Amino acid sequence: MGSAGLKLSPVFKTFAVLLFTALIVTPRPVTAQKLHTSSRWIVDEGGNRVKLACINWLSNLQPILAEGLHRRPVDALSASIKSMGFNCVRFTWPLYLATNESLSTRTVRQTFQELGLHDAIAGIESNNPSIVDLPTIEAYKAVLTSLRNNNVMVILDNHISTPGMCCIYDDGNSFFGDRYLDPVQWMEGLRFMATLATGFENVVGMSLRNELRGPRQNVDLWYKYMQQGAETVHAANPNVLVILSGLDYDTNLSFLQNRQVNVTFTKKVVFELHWYAVSSSNSLSEWVNGNLNEVCARVSSKVEQTSIFLRRQGFPLFLSEFGVDQTGTDENDARFFTCLLRTTAMLDLDFALWGLLGSYYLRDGIIDRDESYGILNHNWTGVRNSTFLQRISAIQPPFRGPGLKETGQHNIIFHPLTGMCVIRESPTSPLKLGSCKQSVNWIYTPRKNLMLKKKKMTRRYLQTDGPGKAVTIGLNLTTWERISASRMHLATNVGGKRACLDVEGQLELVARDCKCLSGDASCDPSSQWFILLSSTRLWRNLRSN
Repeated sequence: MGSAGLKLSPVFKTFAVLLFTALIVTPRPVTAQKLHTSSRWIVDEGGNRVKLACINWLSNLQPILAEGLHRRPVDALSASIKSMGFNCVRFTWPLYLATNESLSTRTVRQTFQELGLHDAIAGIESNNPSIVDLPTIEAYKAVLTSLRNNNVMVILDNHISTPGMCCIYDDGNSFFGDRYLDPVQWMEGLRFMATLATGFENVVGMSLRNELRGPRQNVDLWYKYMQQGAETVHAANPNVLVILSGLDYDTNLSFLQNRQVNVTFTKKVVFELHWYAVSSSNSLSEWVNGNLNEVCARVSSKVEQTSIFLRRQGFPLFLSEFGVDQTGTDENDARFFTCLLRTTAMLDLDFALWGLLGSYYLRDGIIDRDESYGILNHNWTGVRNSTFLQRISAIQPPFRGPGLKETGQHNIIFHPLTGMCVIRESPTSPLKLGSCKQSVNWIYTPRKNLMLKKKKMTRRYLQTDGPGKAVTIGLNLTTWERISASRMHLATNVGGKRACLDVEGQLELVARDCKCLSGDASCDPSSQWFILLSSTRLWRNLRSN
């Protein structure tokens, strides 16, 4: 199977694995710098964009220890995060770790013994002997140290109050004033962790609270306590970004359209969004029961109204949770992910994938439970789905932003189904899909021509002779329109026949009859989905175009 249920041909799968192995991109590390915001961007001290390409690593369940330390040494896990192209970890913690001394001072061994996790103790003794007898809070700091030593940035995320799995609608952890979420205690915990973070320069941000929800959620109380929490963190540690989540499981920030957050500091506030297949859908299976062009357009419009609008207000938006089943069995997730990858790439969002973990010490009473959304396999020894990771690698580096004005504005043609871009290996080679590091650079003209961006005076254009013919670069002025509800079909008319950009064989570009434009839910249009990404980054030597 391809990533998350995507049915790719063997050619696609083989090419994707080889491409990922050869061309994995590591975002620029900035762990020794203080980050701040500049309009919608997160930037370093020099004002250059830093794109957060993070992965979630859990330490909030009952064992209160970073998952996977019974499987691999902590430094090996930290190094693997970097080797997969991520520059950041969203590292979770339960409130009681910071406010309940009996929990924070209990050793890892004592906690695991109490939970009956004897095999896990043996695994930690073998892989991380220096951690097994540490107090829980010191074990948490040991992971921060390992991430720092491997040049990985960290976002500390208060995921829940009582150690356990998040998030049931009304579980006592849902909103301020609930049984386990006392605002005063919560701010004490934020102060403790913000102060702890002063000893770790790789901690660049703090997410105040994960997935507020439940029957008590209230906009006025959100402003009251989120503003107080932000001030608490900033007072204790003015170096970190302060990240604010919304309501309705962090899918709704719409109330910010008319009322701003009021804090005493500037250039540190970031907002976060969570987006899963069910987050903004009308049903659990909307992605397979509706025409994919129409569903993608409808859901993306809804997310724009509830959160993405913040970019226009001059705030960075951090997609701090998204993910799919990587076992290849969930077609609903597969279709959703292609749409999400399109939006994430188009907006060039900072993000945190859910998640690193291949399995849990203990979840919902089940020892060694598998996590199908984890990027690592069950034993934490390798990647669960290399095709999925290849697709994620396409959005790890930034496409644009301060400090990336190396070539001027241009477009690259991105294919969300594969996470690849249109490339040409030499002036005589056919156009095909490959690593976005080798992307051909284009100008989309007011007349809707795709013109090659190059230093030579002779203009060259994307062209085709019609359906069933190759797509090439030549002198013909060919109009390419973005059609369908998703606006991801690039269509042209040749001799009265309409054709859409597609791929075949060795991922070479070809024109085909446009498919699945509307109505039919059983038809999958995603091989014909292409987007024009705005970029200012130098992806390759322009003279080779």
